[in-house]
Amino acid sequence: MASLIAPDHPSPVSDAEEIRKAVKGWGTDEKTVISIIGHRNAVQRKLIRQAYEEIYQEDLIKCFESELTGHLEKAVYRWMLDPVDREAVLANVALKQSTTDYPVIVELACIHSADELLSVKRAYQARYKHSLEEDLAAHTSDDLRKLLVALVGTYRYEGDEINARLANSEATVLHNAIKEKVLNHEEIIRIVSTRSKAQLVATFNRYKDEYGNSITKHLVDDPNNQYLAALRTAIRCINDPIKYYEKVVRNAINKTGTDEDALTRVIVTRAEKDMQQIKERYYKRNSVSLDHAVAKDTSGDYKQLLLTLLGKED
Repeated sequence: MASLIAPDHPSPVSDAEEIRKAVKGWGTDEKTVISIIGHRNAVQRKLIRQAYEEIYQEDLIKCFESELTGHLEKAVYRWMLDPVDREAVLANVALKQSTTDYPVIVELACIHSADELLSVKRAYQARYKHSLEEDLAAHTSDDLRKLLVALVGTYRYEGDEINARLANSEATVLHNAIKEKVLNHEEIIRIVSTRSKAQLVATFNRYKDEYGNSITKHLVDDPNNQYLAALRTAIRCINDPIKYYEKVVRNAINKTGTDEDALTRVIVTRAEKDMQQIKERYYKRNSVSLDHAVAKDTSGDYKQLLLTLLGKED
C-alpha cells in the first residue's frame, strides 16, 4: 500500500504554472514545489513535465537541477523521473561508485517483477547505449560479477505454484554447499537467480525447518566479501522485501551521519508501492514511527519532501 497522498484529477497546466512561479521568482519557493510534486503520482508528474515543456520550452527536471541544491535536488530529480528511468539511473550510479553499490542492483533484480526488470533494462539501454549486463560485467569481477549478471539476466516465472520435492532437494543442495564452505558454488547462483520467488521462499522455509536456522544465519557475514553480502541481500529481498526495506531505512537513520542516499532511494522508490507496509514494520520493530525518525534525522526542505512522500506533513 502506497504512502503517497495524491488528488484524483489535478490540472497539469495549473501545476506547471505554479511551479514556474516558484522557481523563477526572487529565490526558489521550495515549499510550493514540494506541496505540488509531493502529492502527484507518476502519471501526474509526467503530465506536469509535458505541460511545462510545452508552455515554457524547458525541461522541468533540468530546471529543478539548476534551481535546487543538495539532498533536496537529488531527491526531487529521482522523484520526477519516470519510475523505469529512475531505476535505470539508480543502477548506473550504483555501478559508477568506487566500490559497486550492489544492494541497488540486487533490489532491482530480486524485488521487481520480471516485466518491471525488463522495462528497466530497456530504459537503461536507451539511456546509456549499453546493456545493464554489459556494464555490470565491466564494473564487477569474479563471483560478484557471476551473481549479479545472473540475477539481472533472468526472467523469473511469476506464478505461485511450488514444487515441494524440489524445495526439499534444493534446500539440501544449499545446505551442503554452505556446510562445505563452497559459498560460490555454481548451484547456489543457479538456484537463487533462476527459480521463481514463490519456489525460493518454499526452499528457504524448508531449509529453516530442516536445519534449524534461516539460510542467511548460516551464510556467515564477512564484510570484506562482497559476493557473500550480495547473496545474503538477494535472499532477504526475495524472502521478505518489506523486512528488507525496513532494515535499509533503519540502518540509514541509525548510522553515524545519516545515509541520505539509501534513505532517499527507499522512500522515493516505494512511496507509490508498499511504503505504508514498510512504515508499519518500522514501527513494530523500533517502537517509533518512521515519520518521527525521519523528521528527527533530517532537516529543512529535504525533510519536508520525505515527510510528504511518507504521507505526513510536518
